[in-house]
Amino acid sequence: MRPTLLDADILIVGAGPTGLLLANLLGSMGVDTILVERNETTVQEPRAVSIDDESMRALQAAGLSAEISAITAKGYGSLYKGPSGKVFAEVKPFVKEYGFDKRNAFEQPEFEATLRRALGRHGKVDARFGVTLTGFEQVEDHVVADMTENGRAYQLRVRYMVAADGGRSTVRKALGVVMEGSTFEEPWLIVDLATTRNRCFHTEVFCDPKRSAISLPGPGGIRRYEFKLNAGETIEEAERETFARRLLGEVGPDRDEPIRRQKVYTFHARIASRWRKGRVFLAGDAAHLTPPFAGQGMNSGLRDAHNLAWKLAEALTMADPEDLLDSYQTERKPHAWSMIELALRMGKVMMPDSSVRGMAIRTGFRLLGLYSPARDYVAQMKYKPKPKFMAGMIRRSANSAGAPAVGRMIPQPLVTQPDREEFLLDACLPDRPVVLIFDEMPDRVVSADLHARFSAAGAEIVGLTPEWMNPVQASFPILKDKSRFFSVPPFRDCLGHGLLLRRDRYVAAIEPVATLELLLPVIERLTATGHTEQNRDSVPVAAEAVAAAGEKTPG
Repeated sequence: MRPTLLDADILIVGAGPTGLLLANLLGSMGVDTILVERNETTVQEPRAVSIDDESMRALQAAGLSAEISAITAKGYGSLYKGPSGKVFAEVKPFVKEYGFDKRNAFEQPEFEATLRRALGRHGKVDARFGVTLTGFEQVEDHVVADMTENGRAYQLRVRYMVAADGGRSTVRKALGVVMEGSTFEEPWLIVDLATTRNRCFHTEVFCDPKRSAISLPGPGGIRRYEFKLNAGETIEEAERETFARRLLGEVGPDRDEPIRRQKVYTFHARIASRWRKGRVFLAGDAAHLTPPFAGQGMNSGLRDAHNLAWKLAEALTMADPEDLLDSYQTERKPHAWSMIELALRMGKVMMPDSSVRGMAIRTGFRLLGLYSPARDYVAQMKYKPKPKFMAGMIRRSANSAGAPAVGRMIPQPLVTQPDREEFLLDACLPDRPVVLIFDEMPDRVVSADLHARFSAAGAEIVGLTPEWMNPVQASFPILKDKSRFFSVPPFRDCLGHGLLLRRDRYVAAIEPVATLELLLPVIERLTATGHTEQNRDSVPVAAEAVAAAGEKTPG
C-alpha cells in the first residue's frame, strides 16, 4: 500500500487560547502542524480575564511564560463582602507551588496576539486565518478535512485533528458527541471598563441576595464588573448603558468610567461525553463549559493543550499509540469536571438565595477564620482541586512510601545548581521523560550502566537534593530544592526514590533508588521506541527555551 501524502501531522481547528497554545507546544516539539481559524484575526474583545499558575507552567513549556508574565497583573486575591460591604473572607494566596502566582489578571486580546506572534518561531507551524472547516472524514490512517478560504475550496490530509473551535463546536456536533450537564438559568451582565477609579488590587465579591456582583482587576488600569440579573430583567434592558451605570454606582466609584463592552451571558456547566473519536480530539470549550466563578474556563483549555501536545507528538512515531491517546480523556475529563464542580460550589457562596443563607455563609467563614489551618485552607486556595490523575498514563504503586505522589503534577521549586545559579525546576529539565532522583546523594545511586539504559529508553536522569544538602557536579545534572516544596507531603516521602516524570511534569511512577530499573517498562509506555539520537537532539529542552526568553527566577 502506498503511504498517504499528508499536508501535516496535526490539524488544529480554532485559534483561541487552547488552539494557540497547542500549536506553540507542537511547534516547539518539531511537529508539522496546521492551525486554521475562521475569523481573520484573534479575538479583539475582552473575554477571559484570569490565568492561573498551572496555565503559566504550560506556557513555560512553550517558552512563553516570560512574555505572558509581562502583560499580566500578578498575584491578586479575592475579598468576599456581605450586604453591608464588610469583608467576611479573604483569599490571598502567596505560595508559588508551581513556580507562578496562583491568580494573574490579563486581557485576552493581548494574550492571544502574543501567542499568535510566537507561532512565527516555529518553522513547522502553518497558521491560516480566514479559513473555515466545512467537513471532514476519517479514512484509514488519516483525516481528510474540507476547507474554504476566500471562496476557494481545498482539502487537507493529516494524521490527527484537534477541535478547539469553542462551545458551539461544529466538529463536536459532526461527531455526534453530546454535552452532559446543565445550563444556568441566571443570566449575568458583564461590563468591561477602559479605566477605573477603583484602586482595590483584588477581586471584590459582593455576596448580596438582592444582587450578586463581582469586580475584577485587570492590568493597566482596567476593571471588569459582573452582575447577576434579577427576575424580570430582560437582556435588552440589561444591555442599555443606563442600566449598567446604575449598577456600577451601587458597588463602587466607577459609575461614570468609559465602558468598553457590555453583554449578557448565560453560563454553562457542561462536559462532552467523549473527548476522542478515532483520530479527532476535542479540547477547550469544545470539550467543557465552565461557569466563571472559579476563573477556570480558559485555564482548563490550556491544561487540555498541555496534556494532549506531547501525546500527539509521541503517537506520530509509535507503533501502537492507542493507550497513550485514550489517556487524554481518562486524565483530563475528571479533572475538568472537578473544576466545574468547584465553580458551582463557589457560585453558591457568591449567590446566596436568601438573607438567612447569606448570614449562615458569612458566619461559617468567620468561624473558620478562628482556626488557623482552616483559615489557611481558604486564604491559600487549598480548596482548589490539585492537578492529579487516578488513572491514565501512570503506574500506581502501593509498596512505596511516596506512592501518593503518583499521578500528581510535581511542584516547581526554585532550584540551585552546583555553581549557585538559580532557576525554576522546569528550566533545568529536558522536554522528554525524566527520572528525577530525589535523594541526599543522587550521584551515588545510579550506575553508569543504568544511566545508559535510561538514556536508550528515551529518558534523562536529573538529581534533586533536599534543601539541607548541597548539589555536586556529576555525570547528570544535580539540583537543590531551595523552595523546600519537596519537604512537605506527599513529596517529602519521596526522599530516596526516583520519580518518573512525563513531559507535562506529572509523576508517572515511583521506585526506591534500589529498584530504579523497574521504571524502564513505564518509560516505554510514555515514549516512542526507536528514537534516534538525531531525533532527540532536534527537540529543544525547556532550559534553552526559557533562557531564550530571559527567564531564570519566577516573576
